[in-house]
Order: sequence, then structure tokens, then C-alpha cells
Amino acid sequence: MIAPLDTEQVRTALRKVVDPEVGANIVDLGLIYRIELDGNKLLIEMTMTSPACPMGEMIVDDAYAELDRILPAECQPEIRLVWEPPWAPSMMSEKCRLSLGWDEADSA
Repeated sequence: MIAPLDTEQVRTALRKVVDPEVGANIVDLGLIYRIELDGNKLLIEMTMTSPACPMGEMIVDDAYAELDRILPAECQPEIRLVWEPPWAPSMMSEKCRLSLGWDEADSA
């Protein structure tokens, strides 16, 4: 029997999804707000860097594609776009901020 997935495996899969405008993955950008596994259900709440993000639909589609690669067939993922709290640069991982050339003063 295959071991059940955990949130870290989901997070690892989502790190393969890149925001093409920024060139960084959605996890390190701080776009993933919630990952909840409950039996055969997976809920992900995420945001975009802006409500007007022109790549939003593509990013969500890419996230579903990556989840399809790791989830068992009976697991039904749901991705919800949320806008509260609004995304801010301070939500990025330190590694992401550094790779994009942001320092702590920029992300406040």
C-alpha cells in the first residue's frame, strides 16, 4: 500500500509551478496560504501577487497539473483563489527575496 500524502509532498509538487512574470515558484513566492488534506480531499487556498494577474488562470492550471502527477486517482483537489490577506513581498521566502534582489527594506 502506498503511504498517504502529506502537506509537505503537496508543497514540493507546487514548487514546480512557476509564476512566469516573476520567475519564481508559487510556494517560495508565498502564494500558497493553506494546504489541507482530509481523506480523499485536498484543499489549497492560494492567491496571486495581484488580483489583476494576467497569468492567474495559467498558474492555477499548472498547479492542478502538478497535483495530478502526485495524487492518487481517487483524490479530488480543489484550488481556491483568495484575496485576503493581500499578498505582499514579505510573504516570500528569504531565498526567493534574495534571488529576486529584494532586501528586507523592500519587503516591509
